[in-house]
Amino acid sequence: MLRTVSAGISAAFLALALSAPAVAAGDPANGQKLFKNCAACHSLDEGKKKVGPSLYKIFGATPGQVAKFRYSKGMVAYGATGVVWNEETLDAWLKKPKDLVKKTKMAFPGFKKEQDRADVIAYLKNLSE
Repeated sequence: MLRTVSAGISAAFLALALSAPAVAAGDPANGQKLFKNCAACHSLDEGKKKVGPSLYKIFGATPGQVAKFRYSKGMVAYGATGVVWNEETLDAWLKKPKDLVKKTKMAFPGFKKEQDRADVIAYLKNLSE
């Protein structure tokens, strides 16, 4: 009986873990505040580049593809793999950009806190809709 109950609990935890979101729920208002770290190099206006490319409607976009922006070869190659910017890819990028794209030109070291990344992602997602 104990073995059956234990197996049932294990199965329930596994089902819960598999159904949990990969990225924490974010607070777009806090994400807007945190975006100030990004705003020195990135614009949210369509076609307006700074040191970095515009992040206008980034969700669903292919990395390394903003027109008239000169990306690193690493970022162009990453985009050529068929990935798009979504919660998971942005979370990996914002955590530590150089771990995702080895030869990126982006100097930002990343957001260490998972909640900070989730908040920035929520903010960017709201702007992309």
